[in-house]
Amino acid sequence: MSVPFDPSKGGVGSGPRLSYEEAEKREEGAAEMSVAEKVKDVVLPVLESHDVDLYDVDVQGPLVRVTVDRDGGVDLDVLSAVTRAVSRALDAADPIGHRYTLEVTSPGLERPLRTPEQFARAVGEVVKVKTKPEVEGERRVEGVLASTDADGITVEGRTLRYDEIERARTVFEWGTEKKRERRS
Repeated sequence: MSVPFDPSKGGVGSGPRLSYEEAEKREEGAAEMSVAEKVKDVVLPVLESHDVDLYDVDVQGPLVRVTVDRDGGVDLDVLSAVTRAVSRALDAADPIGHRYTLEVTSPGLERPLRTPEQFARAVGEVVKVKTKPEVEGERRVEGVLASTDADGITVEGRTLRYDEIERARTVFEWGTEKKRERRS
């Protein structure tokens, strides 16, 4: 189930990281797109042609990280092919405007969760969530992500809005068959 991102609801994390979701928070009517949003627009068609999903675009100074995934995960051959294709597309479109290092990667075993869609894909998995300091209750919650909706998540019986979450990630459990079966 895919949950659409609603920029008016806020998002997870408030650091200097520029993800493509953050670009959607710009003022309505602003003419300029963020670098991350420009990269997203260029790489989406490339990724679709390689049968992979865009997990995130992260721009930190000269580093442009494009994180991709697909059911069953991505292997080195897929990452290599996607890296070459994304690099060619970015060179042709030149959306960045300065020198950069491109990194195309998978989200990994313990993947960060920043968007409603990423949380929705993780339902049924063990997650660690850290709330913002002003949120009432324990700041750290770990357990099975029970559900998500357009407004937030429920983990270990606790419901949190996306804008109350400072950081979240999945937790890899060594030796669990359920996790391996879900990824294959």
